[in-house]
Amino acid sequence: QLQASGGGLVQAGGSLRLSCAASGLPFSGHAVGWFRQAPGEERTFVAGISRSGSSTNYADSAKERFTIPRDNAKNMVYLQMNSLKPEDTAVYYCASHSSFSTIRVSTTLNRYDYWGQGTQVTVSS
Repeated sequence: QLQASGGGLVQAGGSLRLSCAASGLPFSGHAVGWFRQAPGEERTFVAGISRSGSSTNYADSAKERFTIPRDNAKNMVYLQMNSLKPEDTAVYYCASHSSFSTIRVSTTLNRYDYWGQGTQVTVSS
């Protein structure tokens, strides 16, 4: 129901755009988040966007480098990643949950009910 794509190998300083495609969900009623998990580490919040797209939230590590636009007409959310660093290397997951609020963006992993399969991002130094 959520499918993440767009990962790959990029040099430090480069950019990637990840895509999250939703199907079978009332997507415009869902807040969406991107999380990442590096080997041996916990899965952590990267960025999130409210159901309306009016509010976003970013982890400190993502601020001023990543953006999370969404297109409800296409049931798509993206993660635009610029100025990538080797420490951004991880498997990236998109996730969503239904939300009554048009502005709230949860950073809590357990709040999210639907998960994509993950896409690998590798940043070389």
